[in-house]
Amino acid sequence: MPEDGNRKMNNTITEKKIDYYLDLTRKALDKLKVVAPEHSFFKKMTDDFLRMATSYYSDAEYFRKKGDLVIAFAAVNYAHGWIDCGARIGLWDVQGDSQLFTLYE
Repeated sequence: MPEDGNRKMNNTITEKKIDYYLDLTRKALDKLKVVAPEHSFFKKMTDDFLRMATSYYSDAEYFRKKGDLVIAFAAVNYAHGWIDCGARIGLWDVQGDSQLFTLYE
């Protein structure tokens, strides 16, 4: 960012941008590993978080193919939000990857 704090506003969702975020979120989904024990509350929560993330990701792909880039962008961000939340509270192991995930520490 320039030293004076002025920055050009980026207010366009391009195909290139949505494809970048779809790819980023796909990599995060592929990398996470569920660590919650079977038959535990955390396993049910993990399954729910993962279902929400994959559902929003599927929605994002659908809207991308349909050409609705605004809704696709919103959906992929929701998907990654669920993924990050699960990583941050320890529902899955992400091998300490702070590039794909928002970690607690």
